[in-house]
Amino acid sequence: MLTHIVCWKYKPETSEEQRAEHIAKLKNLPNVIPDIISFSVGADVLHLERSFDTGLVATYPNREALDAYTVHPVHQEAANLGKQIAEKVVSVDFFD
Repeated sequence: MLTHIVCWKYKPETSEEQRAEHIAKLKNLPNVIPDIISFSVGADVLHLERSFDTGLVATYPNREALDAYTVHPVHQEAANLGKQIAEKVVSVDFFD
């Protein structure tokens, strides 16, 4: 199983509406992309100095499923929005 983790730190000028739109687009991904074992996304609740604003944790059966997710057009739309409104994005992918 392959675990995929992504965190976004939004630009200061990113509105609440943009944040909500980004999270909604991310939450829709399992509805349209096959081979996702688990998928969770949400806004940070602790607001620590080290915190990012939104996080995503997903699992896939293998690398091929993650690669298919990555290039899927609906994922690309959500990813592009994230790139536009985030000042920093970090990720880690590992086999469990």
